[in-house]
Amino acid sequence: MTATTELIQQHLIDPEICIRCNTCEATCPVGAITHDSRNYVVNADICNLCMACVPPCPTGSIDNWRSMPKASAYSLEEQLGWDELPEVLPEPVVASAPQTATAQQEAATTFVASDSQEAQAFTSSSYGSTLPPWSAAHPYVNLHGPKTPITAKVVGNVQVNDAGTNNETHHIVLDFGGVPFPVLEGQSIGVIPSGLDAQGKAHHARQYSIASPRNGERAGYNNVSLAVKRVVEDHQGKAVKGVASNFLCDLKIGDDVQVIGPFGSSFLMPNHPKSHIVMICTGTGSAPMRAMTEWRRRLRPSGKFEGGKLLLFFGARTQQELPYFGPLQKLPKDFIDIHFAFSRTPGQPKRYVQDAMRERNADLASLLKDGNTHFYVCGLKSMEEGVVMALRDIANDAGIGWEQIAPVLKREGRLHLETY
Repeated sequence: MTATTELIQQHLIDPEICIRCNTCEATCPVGAITHDSRNYVVNADICNLCMACVPPCPTGSIDNWRSMPKASAYSLEEQLGWDELPEVLPEPVVASAPQTATAQQEAATTFVASDSQEAQAFTSSSYGSTLPPWSAAHPYVNLHGPKTPITAKVVGNVQVNDAGTNNETHHIVLDFGGVPFPVLEGQSIGVIPSGLDAQGKAHHARQYSIASPRNGERAGYNNVSLAVKRVVEDHQGKAVKGVASNFLCDLKIGDDVQVIGPFGSSFLMPNHPKSHIVMICTGTGSAPMRAMTEWRRRLRPSGKFEGGKLLLFFGARTQQELPYFGPLQKLPKDFIDIHFAFSRTPGQPKRYVQDAMRERNADLASLLKDGNTHFYVCGLKSMEEGVVMALRDIANDAGIGWEQIAPVLKREGRLHLETY
């Protein structure tokens, strides 16, 4: 009797063009994607081919598949050691027809959906849109790939939170000279740190959101700015030295930096008159919010966005650690409505961005009802669930119905989640 060989479409991530942005892992609803300091990889035993990770990937590195006998699937250990994808193997010959990839996907998706419904789990990432607002400008993406980076020159590097505080954050300006590098608010770039990694290979690019508007950090100049936190410990508090963040924070005026990108085609601001923007962020998640705010500020004299509201909910451990605190205080109150939330102020109760949002529930409920309102969430992954649950509760308390409005926000590109 001939044994049946079960085929699978194994999902793989191309390590050569992946920018380690964590979007895939944050998006995966079943926890099939993981990473180490080197690569992002997919566990074939868990992946159900739901495709949730494919649209948000900014580089297309996620869109790779191999037809494999299940018993021969590449292990996590193998994938973590790759510098490039293995060659495509010849199609396996099987004794009897296996279940098709489409059938596998449908069965797995049905099971996951059923299981999720039973548990009634709240998955915040499922509410984020991968579509841009209808009025967003057209973005240019992937103009310069990992094998063809361009050189930018450092023209600015200043610390933008109080000296001596934790979470030291720098505002870094990179100039591209005569090489076109068009960007929009909400996009990102990849920076390739100098030197070699522990394996003697060139470092992979790290992704950073652009903190300047489309016409440059200085209006009319071909440059971009970044907000970079110097990483000196991991999420468990263990001392580590972030390769890219320390490289960037230590740059001097005149230094050269290898850059790829730009990336991002959905986390873009609306451009139609009377559009409202609600920005919710922590730490360096403020970078795209700064870009959007500055573009609106520059256009304010034109009157184009008269009537369009800007609300900012900005969280940090302390006021001293919060980036751009001083400049934010100088923005006109009738231009932007700012609410800070500090979780580690001595002698004060912990307060997070979702707490500040709930205090403005009436205003946010009104904005949820308005089809011109767009919500942007950026910062640590740990903030995402609390923020989306706050929006859910505000909608339900106002009689809007979260399960009715949430699909509309997603379908119309009006709720964007970019957490890491």
